[in-house]
Amino acid sequence: MTRTGHSERVPPTGHKAEPAQDAVFRWLKHHIARLPRKDGVFLTEAEVSQATGTSRTPVREALLRLEADGFLRILPKKGAYVPPVTEADIDAVMEARGLVEDWCVRRTADLGEVLAVQLDQLIERQAKEKEDPVAFIESDRQFHGTIVAAAGNPVLAGFYESLRDRQLRMGFHALTTSGHRIDEVLAEHAAIVEALRMNDAARAAEAVARHLATTLAALRLPAIPAWRPGPS
Repeated sequence: MTRTGHSERVPPTGHKAEPAQDAVFRWLKHHIARLPRKDGVFLTEAEVSQATGTSRTPVREALLRLEADGFLRILPKKGAYVPPVTEADIDAVMEARGLVEDWCVRRTADLGEVLAVQLDQLIERQAKEKEDPVAFIESDRQFHGTIVAAAGNPVLAGFYESLRDRQLRMGFHALTTSGHRIDEVLAEHAAIVEALRMNDAARAAEAVARHLATTLAALRLPAIPAWRPGPS
């Protein structure tokens, strides 16, 4: 079992008087993202309470929210279990993403500028989040999720959303394999948008395929010892 690190701090939001439950929720998401993806980990209310400097009540509420979001499972008398992300998980998730995103990006190519403007805004926001890997990954998922949602198939959109818990930890690992991966992601996203803006379905699908292929390659590399954000 991996213990929570007491040296970690709740990342700042810039907002005043943030509710304790929200602060613990953010702390846990950052903590879970940094856990070794091959390890299954138990988190207890007492450990998280001590690490975050809060009472157990907001910790319990935050853990329930994370369970509802699929990040962990609460097991009676044992704690909150964060399952490992295996090589088989990586293959399965990336294969599923490839199938869903290829169909969706082809389907949305006729939206052209309307969709491209939305995606440009997401890339701009993501570029400002280089210092925060969890926020960067969340924006990454929103970028791809926007394309999936625009395709207009709620069943596929719901399925894609169900992958998000695995994508957080996988995404953090992919970013830590190279000091250049962040800039590569932004460039690959821009290539997807450029193809969509041109209403070129085949080119957009190729851009998505290249992006997912480089992501998979990054996932197969060993992570560097610590997170080192690129220059802002």
